[in-house]
Amino acid sequence: MKGEKIRCPWAENDAKMSKYHDEVWGKPEHDDQKLFAKLCLDLMQAGLMWRTILYKQESFQKAFDDFHIETVASYDEAKVEELMQDKGIVRNLLKVRAIINNANRVLEIQKEFGSFNAYLWNFTDGKPIKNNMQAMNEIPSSSTLSDTISKDLKKRGFKFVGTTIIYAFLQAVGIVNDHLTVCFCYDKYEERHTR
Repeated sequence: MKGEKIRCPWAENDAKMSKYHDEVWGKPEHDDQKLFAKLCLDLMQAGLMWRTILYKQESFQKAFDDFHIETVASYDEAKVEELMQDKGIVRNLLKVRAIINNANRVLEIQKEFGSFNAYLWNFTDGKPIKNNMQAMNEIPSSSTLSDTISKDLKKRGFKFVGTTIIYAFLQAVGIVNDHLTVCFCYDKYEERHTR
């Protein structure tokens, strides 16, 4: 229909997915708290569909204190047990422990680089990588960039940061723009990439 927005096919036919696609996915993110939250959600997605995580996002935010980095880094065994009883989230002990571990690693990165944002965007000199994908089957599940960042994060002690998870994270936070060229979001964030 004339005037109707064309978006990436994965975001069609589901209002929540469409809203996420239109307002979040691919938008360059520079806030450390939001970057950490997105990393945690992509970590939780491992082996699952993104739709599952998106529909539980509010429960995750509540259970993990809005992913406040310092708060999550201080979680003790009692909090781990509480999280494992929370039916609103994915109750995977390895993933829960990974999030706590990663919060502590982010604090270390903040001390070294000034911010998690500075660390991440440094890999692309502060500019999003804009791919020119015509169709969904052209979009990769990893890249040389995600390989590099995954390797560095693992070296720093992060958990659940394989190259596929990291590529999904880079897409989500706009470091990689994988909106299809026909999508109305393809050029939407062109001017919003300053560090």
